[in-house]
Amino acid sequence: MLQNEYTTWVRMDKHTRAYQVLLNDTSKRIAKNLGLTEGAHKAKICLDCHAHNPTGARGERFVQSEGIGCEGCHGPSEKWIGPHTVEGRTHAENVADGLYPTAKPVDQARLCLSCHFGDDSRFVTHRIMGAGHPRISFEIKTFTAIEPAHWKVDADYIQRKGNYDPLRVWAIGQAIAAQQILDTVSDPKRRDGLFPELVAFDCHACHHAMSDKRWNARLGIGPGRVRLNDSNLLMLRAIVRAIDPGASAAFDGKVRAMHLAVSTGQKPAGKTEVDMVKDLSASIEGMLPKLEQTRFEATTMRRVLLALIDESRESSYSDYAGAEQAYMAITNVSNDLLAAGTLQMSGELRRGMADLLKSLANDEKYKPDVFANQLLALRGVVAAQAR
Repeated sequence: MLQNEYTTWVRMDKHTRAYQVLLNDTSKRIAKNLGLTEGAHKAKICLDCHAHNPTGARGERFVQSEGIGCEGCHGPSEKWIGPHTVEGRTHAENVADGLYPTAKPVDQARLCLSCHFGDDSRFVTHRIMGAGHPRISFEIKTFTAIEPAHWKVDADYIQRKGNYDPLRVWAIGQAIAAQQILDTVSDPKRRDGLFPELVAFDCHACHHAMSDKRWNARLGIGPGRVRLNDSNLLMLRAIVRAIDPGASAAFDGKVRAMHLAVSTGQKPAGKTEVDMVKDLSASIEGMLPKLEQTRFEATTMRRVLLALIDESRESSYSDYAGAEQAYMAITNVSNDLLAAGTLQMSGELRRGMADLLKSLANDEKYKPDVFANQLLALRGVVAAQAR
């Protein structure tokens, strides 16, 4: 422990301002558009993610305006807050007393995504988006870095909580995010009348100019169909290709079959569309143990980087959300390779990354062909260093 966790949170962590956002003009307009009878700062639908919002058991010093405080992520602290600073106290003992196990990547990802996407208790629906809520964008490794993290991986951290592999956190985060989208589609409670919950689908499949043709043959679902948001599945596909090539074809087949079922109704005899979605989610669940055990060493990281770049050859990044995830992933992997000394910073690499970011500056003006060409140029830079 650095013993500056609270000051780091107060001074630099955006979670401290999550509640205050509910008081601005945009939030007031969203609340009005939703027909809320009270302000956003009082509405459960908003507070469940913008503040720590327990339904009961609020102590005398509970202050909701603090936003997402310690207990919002680390769990009710009545039993562990005092003992957790005692010398000799183990992390396992704290967890047994109710501390949420954020050091475990699967648990961390599920916790973060419970707000940064939603779960069965709180969710940013398409209706909320339509009322004016910004598009949800999240990637666990990137967001952990920019908060910034209020902990440091050192010998004490590893002794107490085990080894920390940042790229493993990214990979598991992609798997859990993909599952969250699939589970949303298959959950009968998350429907809007006859419609499925549209927030699980690709925003820009509908929200783009009619003259801007975004369709490509990659998914095999044909033009004019609403597509599931598969940005996390694209990342997961690159991960599988890098760490388990033998499983790649089967995984690709399941993803394609899911898309066909969801968007066209095509499915094997005896299967429903929901069955196909659940089958893919179960396959991802089966991947988690391997991801938890994978050591993302330099050679593996380089394979992941090239797999991410090579997705552009299959027109995988025709949608903004996929390109956005790809950029964050490529940045993460590149930074880890630079830190390991197996990738060298150069003017070409710096310009290549800057060009990628520039092409993502405006989601409404995103040009897939420009992004793909920039990725191919970047591949040349990375490949040249491998010689």
